[in-house]
Amino acid sequence: MIARLSGILERNGADGVVLDVGGVGYLVFCSARTQRQLPAEGEAARLFIETHVREDHIHLYGFIDEAERGAFRLLTTVQGVGAKLALAILSVLGPDALAAAIVAEDVAALAQAEGVGRKLAQRVAHELREKVSGLPQAAAGRLPGAAPMALDGAAGDAVSALVNLGYRRIDAAGAVAKAARSLGEGAPLDALIRGGLKELAP
Repeated sequence: MIARLSGILERNGADGVVLDVGGVGYLVFCSARTQRQLPAEGEAARLFIETHVREDHIHLYGFIDEAERGAFRLLTTVQGVGAKLALAILSVLGPDALAAAIVAEDVAALAQAEGVGRKLAQRVAHELREKVSGLPQAAAGRLPGAAPMALDGAAGDAVSALVNLGYRRIDAAGAVAKAARSLGEGAPLDALIRGGLKELAP
């Protein structure tokens, strides 16, 4: 099983990248996010690899960091999400943004990916909501899903307030994120708390 490849980036194209490792060219399928962060052709590059072995093929999927590989593995646990769709999702949402969208049940954000409809986006959010905290540590050094993620300022304070009231942090973060989207930018703390409580109400 191949876990990582380091070599010379021979080609970076629409059908993936070719990495020359000791004279052997490996075709590796990547997200647009990873492809954008790779160096110029002819320069040294490294990719974290996920190997898929099937009866009729062996495919290599490459990632710029372990966080993205972890997100890929998580996405492919969802029924209906194969490797191609997982890469499409990661092309529009990096690991942190993906975790935030899942916790907030932001179906519109997930459905931005090519080939992902609203029903599948809802399934991704529903099935992975409890699992996003298991994503590997992101390159920035924080854990996607550890919450409150992208929520800061008044929203972060609202999450803390709901946690102090006994709600789980992951539930509080999702509720406040929904309330923040509904109330708009610059919503005050008390409104975010009320909105969060409304979202959490059975």
